[in-house]
Amino acid sequence: MLGNRSWDDWIRQYSTSHQNPVNRACHTVGIPMIALSFLVIPLILWHTRFWILAVGLFVVGWIFQFIGHAFEGKPPEFFQDWRFLFVGLRWWFAKMAGKV
Repeated sequence: MLGNRSWDDWIRQYSTSHQNPVNRACHTVGIPMIALSFLVIPLILWHTRFWILAVGLFVVGWIFQFIGHAFEGKPPEFFQDWRFLFVGLRWWFAKMAGKV
């Protein structure tokens, strides 16, 4: 799946298209919202009202992503390569660790 590239290579390329401070801030907020939306899904089995939270986190997280890219002036990387959909969360963890 990684196409003979390391995770560091993917994150480095992802980082180059996320240089604008507003875009980085939007991704810093939006990426964990999207990730949390997936973690909320199992809660729907206990209380069906949790679907509102899951959908809300997912949609608002993506809105943050696209607002950020409007400031960046570049489309999201996954428009060119779908595998970048799996890089964002790794980038977020690297950013939180101070590596990017």
